Amino acid sequence: MQDIDIDNIELTYLNLEDYDELKKAMMVSYAKLEDAYWEYHELERLINLFPEGQVVVKVNDKIAGCALSIIVDAKMAQKRHTYKQITGNYKFTTHKPDGNLLYGIDLFVTPEFRGLRLGRRLYDYRKELCERMNLEGVAFGGRIPNYYKYAKNLTPRQYIDKVKKKEIDDPVLNFQISNDFHPSKILKGYLAGDVESKDYAVLLEWDNIYYEEETEEATTTKKVVRLGLIQWQMRPYKDLDDVMQQAEYFIDAVSGYRSDFALFPEFFNAPLMAENNHLSEPDAIRELAVHTEEIVSRFAKLAVSYNINIITGSMPEIKNDRLFNVGYICQRDGSIDRFEKIHVTPDESKIWGMEGGSKIQTYDTDCGKIGVLICYDVEFPELSRLLAQEDMDILFVPFLTDTQNGYSRVRHCAQARAIENECYVAIAGSVGNLPNVHNMDIQFAQSMVFTPCDFAFPTNGIKAEATPNTEMILIADVDIDLLTELHEVGSVRNLKDRRKDVYEVKRK
Repeated sequence: MQDIDIDNIELTYLNLEDYDELKKAMMVSYAKLEDAYWEYHELERLINLFPEGQVVVKVNDKIAGCALSIIVDAKMAQKRHTYKQITGNYKFTTHKPDGNLLYGIDLFVTPEFRGLRLGRRLYDYRKELCERMNLEGVAFGGRIPNYYKYAKNLTPRQYIDKVKKKEIDDPVLNFQISNDFHPSKILKGYLAGDVESKDYAVLLEWDNIYYEEETEEATTTKKVVRLGLIQWQMRPYKDLDDVMQQAEYFIDAVSGYRSDFALFPEFFNAPLMAENNHLSEPDAIRELAVHTEEIVSRFAKLAVSYNINIITGSMPEIKNDRLFNVGYICQRDGSIDRFEKIHVTPDESKIWGMEGGSKIQTYDTDCGKIGVLICYDVEFPELSRLLAQEDMDILFVPFLTDTQNGYSRVRHCAQARAIENECYVAIAGSVGNLPNVHNMDIQFAQSMVFTPCDFAFPTNGIKAEATPNTEMILIADVDIDLLTELHEVGSVRNLKDRRKDVYEVKRK
């Protein structure tokens, strides 16, 4: 590229008044192709059919590049086709205003202005147009102009593979791949007369990660989700009514801020064990389990009446005379789901006789797919990876830790889960002390919301944090669309880049 004094660069819709200049730009850009330019009447028809799909980029008011597009049915593009077929014999009868795929039929930058990344601007416009129109993606037949040098020894597929591995340089295909387009199939006989590509082309595609299928349902999944974390104060309570009165106070508070979720800590109802302090510790925890069914019933009613999804924290529960640590998701539509602590701590097993559960799953909500791991479970990365493989957006971790080193294990492991699984993680614990309850003397907590670490998120991966060891609520918004973008185009892609050919994490 020659040195050019640039006063302005403008991307604008194609205007037929520019036809003569555009024709010259096409001819110089496709100098090795015979008659490689559009006739006036062809562009006129294209503009009338789909004006927003036809754009030019101008440098100092001179046409430097152009991008032309139509909308087609994705099924048509997925079939093997030629350029003549996809353009309806150059009459654009294949353009469907109600189609679901943006198909690029031409894109060029003149030699004079190459090196200014103008092609990227044109590709970015197509992507933005695709998102704005809620289309499934962008596709086009891409030339492979260096293939003629290798055609005697390599098939088109072998050639493309070597280009992807950087063993062969193909300036066109390399540029398209660098702009997030991926090859999907070989198109034989695509463009007659393309001697350099040996008449081959590559169908290149870009998927719109924000595409949403039309639905007749009135409800939609929220994209910006507000989390309400309850940092619960352990204190003496008279009875269950007293505990639930305090719980409703917090639910009222976070719902008043229009939170979508309320997260309670692990064993938040432990103060009720004070009335059984005369019993042995295994018997006292089993007496506490008597309240679980009633607590869940009350939470379910509160979820509906306050229009909020409640993660109940966890409680002891007896099933078939076996003691488990469980919690419930009470959704605002009235549905109830149960989750279990898989890994009980040595103390839970030794002192209470508690057993680990076996239920590992994600849960669909009106705010996306969530998972819940109770305290110690978050220190086992396999569990959250299994949930991530089910497309979990938010991981909730109710916890109970007595010392700061215990809290640090939960806190740092939870943050690691957010990074490695590209999800949000919310942790909520209890503070204060219970001098009249054995094995529940003191608590340490700082409730937090963690994010992945990338440009769209806080640099330290912390969205919000409560004051340590203080009773309070923590409110934070998380954007699910940011996760969707991270999965595809993040600086690193921990989920997408897993070497599944070398290792895997799976259930038994």
